[in-house]
Amino acid sequence: ARLGAEVTVVEFMGTIGGLGIDGEVAKQFMTLLKKQGLNFKMKTKVTGVEKTASGLKVNTEAAEGGSNESLDADVVLVCVGRREYRDGLGAEELGIEMDGRKIKINDKYQTNIPNIYAIGDIVTGPMLAHKAEDEGCLVSEYLATGKEPHLDFDCVPSVIYTHPEIAWVGKTEEMLKAEGVEYKKGKFTYAANSRAKANAEEAGFVKVLSDKKTDKLLGVHIINAMAGELIGEACLAIEYGACSEDIARVCHAHPTLSEAVKGAAQMTAFGKAINS
Repeated sequence: ARLGAEVTVVEFMGTIGGLGIDGEVAKQFMTLLKKQGLNFKMKTKVTGVEKTASGLKVNTEAAEGGSNESLDADVVLVCVGRREYRDGLGAEELGIEMDGRKIKINDKYQTNIPNIYAIGDIVTGPMLAHKAEDEGCLVSEYLATGKEPHLDFDCVPSVIYTHPEIAWVGKTEEMLKAEGVEYKKGKFTYAANSRAKANAEEAGFVKVLSDKKTDKLLGVHIINAMAGELIGEACLAIEYGACSEDIARVCHAHPTLSEAVKGAAQMTAFGKAINS
């Protein structure tokens, strides 16, 4: 869309970003993409795509039932989620036990056949390359040294590689509310960040969520062109059980985009930030 193409997103759900994205982030994300010229048809499902003399015709209807509609397109990009890729593994032939669509494993990634281990998208957890890579390392280390593997899914980050990027790790506000967890929230906008101003990338924010009583970090959510690069600090902090105050008191270089992470942590810990 930024290069002049007319882009229409047809989304079955009521929000963009898929499962796991924070509601406030998803709302801001859509606003930013609309400003770039993208069109959205929410709560709409695609019933078929047909080739025509001039290109393609996309047939849609309301997800909850309603009138049909068609869109003309030159290119259709289908992105309807993920599935386990077990093709050619021979799991069924070997008698490997399944847990629904996933391969069943114990806490050491071991299947019911003792000398066969499984990792990645075919076992429980997020279907992400970096999660699979870490599991591969953990299993290799276990086989070589006997050190038992452990991976906390709450510390596995998610990134949407758009412009701007979206990145998060840990819990969303919706998750915490559903779990009945009392939490504190701090938010720092990139409009108040000097590096973002210099880069002309002032859209977006950082949001930090922590436990209301202990201040332990529960989730961090970022909208920024470099969000995927910035989320690593939050992953490390959550992995080591840090509080929002810990990030708030760590010296961050100036001017950098990472200062917004510190600013959001200051908002969470103290209710105000130095540069807000």
